[in-house]
Amino acid sequence: MKTVYLASGAGDMYCGSCLQGNTLAAALIEARQDVLLVPAYTPIRTDEENVSIDRMVFGGLNVYLQQKSALFRHTPRFLDRLFDRPALLRRLGKRSASTRPESLGPLTVSMLRGEEGRQRKELEKLIDWLAREIRPDLVHLSNVLLVGMARQIARRLGVPVVCTLSGEDIFLEKLPEPYYSQARAELGRRCGELAALVALNGYYADFMAEYLPVTRDRIRVIPPGLNLAGHTAPTTSPADAPADAPADAPADAPAGRSASDEVTLGYLGRICPEKGLHQLAEAFEILADEPGLPPVRLAAAGYLAKGHRPYLAGIEARLRDRGLAGRFEYVGELDRAAKIAFLRSLDVMSLPTVYRESKGISVLEAWANGVPVVLPAHGAFPELVEDTGGGLLCEPHDPAALAAALAQLIRDPRQAAALGHRGQQAVHQRYHAGLMARRTIDLYNHLAAPVIAAPRSGRS
Repeated sequence: MKTVYLASGAGDMYCGSCLQGNTLAAALIEARQDVLLVPAYTPIRTDEENVSIDRMVFGGLNVYLQQKSALFRHTPRFLDRLFDRPALLRRLGKRSASTRPESLGPLTVSMLRGEEGRQRKELEKLIDWLAREIRPDLVHLSNVLLVGMARQIARRLGVPVVCTLSGEDIFLEKLPEPYYSQARAELGRRCGELAALVALNGYYADFMAEYLPVTRDRIRVIPPGLNLAGHTAPTTSPADAPADAPADAPADAPAGRSASDEVTLGYLGRICPEKGLHQLAEAFEILADEPGLPPVRLAAAGYLAKGHRPYLAGIEARLRDRGLAGRFEYVGELDRAAKIAFLRSLDVMSLPTVYRESKGISVLEAWANGVPVVLPAHGAFPELVEDTGGGLLCEPHDPAALAAALAQLIRDPRQAAALGHRGQQAVHQRYHAGLMARRTIDLYNHLAAPVIAAPRSGRS
C-alpha cells in the first residue's frame, strides 16, 4: 500500500506537528511501508533525519500570491515551479511576514474551501501529480487546516483521506469575524467527508468531536511516539515494569539529588504567552522567597519569533528587578543533541500552558530522560500524567499553585526521582515511534482494504 503524508511546514520554526509527522513517516518507512512525506507551504524543519521528499505542494509563495491577485491564479506551471523551489521558500521562511491568525482570516477560509477557493490551481496541480506519478492508496493530512484538499483527492483518486487533529482550535479561535464563523462552517462540512480523523489522546478526540463537529467514533486515538535514539534508557527494562506499579520509587530507581543541591527548573517550548513561560517565571519568583529551599535556577529553551522578543524581554526585566537575573537563562532554540543534553540537565520540567494542550510532545521528551514534570490540570496533561505517573498536576493559571507543586518536588528529591523514573518507563513502553507506527498501519489497512480489494479504474 502506498501512502502520501502531506505535512504543512512552519517556515523557520521547529513545529510540533512537523516533528511528529516526520517521526511517524520515518517509523513507517522503518516498518517497510511505502510512504512519501510531502511538504506543503514550506519545507519541513525537523531535529531528526528529515525523510520528506524534495518537492513542494501548495508552496507558500504561490498560495499567498494567488490569494492576493487573480493574475497568479492563471500563471503557467513553469513559473509556479520557480516559486516552489524549496531553497527559495526556506529563505523566505526566515524572513516571513506575520503568521498570526488575526491577519490570515481570508487565506484560511480560502484554503478550507479547496476547489472553491482562490488556490484551486494548486489543488489541481497536486491531484494531477498524485494521479499521474504517485497513485497512492491513501492520503494523510497533517492537520485539519489542509482539509480543503480532501474532497477532490477522495473523489478524483478514489482513495481514503485521513487527517490528524493537531491543536488547530488555538489558531481558529483567534480568527476575526466573519472569517471565524466561515472557517468553522467549512470545517464542519469538509471534516464530515474524511474517511477518519486521528487524535493523539482521548481529551482532544472528545473535544474536537464537538468542535468540528463529527461523530466521536470517527476519531481514532493514536498516542504520539518518540524516536528514542539518544534519549536516556530506563534503569529497569520496560518489560519488567507493570503499568500499574505503585507510585513510590522502584527499588532500583535513582535516589535523586541531595536535598541541599542546587535545583534546575526547566521549560521547553515556543517562547510565547500561550505556552505560559511567564507563569513559570512568576512561580520561580515565589520559590526564590520560599524559606528552607535549596538554591533554584530556571532555564528555558525553544523557538523565539521576532514578534515575541518583547514578551521574553519583559520576563527577563521582571526577574532582573527581583534580583534573579543571574538565576534565569534562555538558552535559545536547540537541535536534537542539545535538546537532549538540556533535558538531562534539569531536575524538574514545567510547561504551564495557558491554553489546553493537545499534544504534549516536549513532556514526553522530558520523561524519556527521566525528568519529572509539573503541569496544569487541563487539556491532554491530566490524561498523560494519569497514564504515566510521571509528574504532578496543579491548578491552571495559578503561579502560586504551580510554585507549591514545584516546591514539593524540590523538597523531596526521592519523590521527584520516582516520578521521573515512572515517566521514563512509560515512554519507553507506550510512547515510542514503533508503537505509533504499528497503530497507524492498522488504521491505514482498515481504511484502504476496500479500495485495494476493488481496484480503481486505470490502476494496475
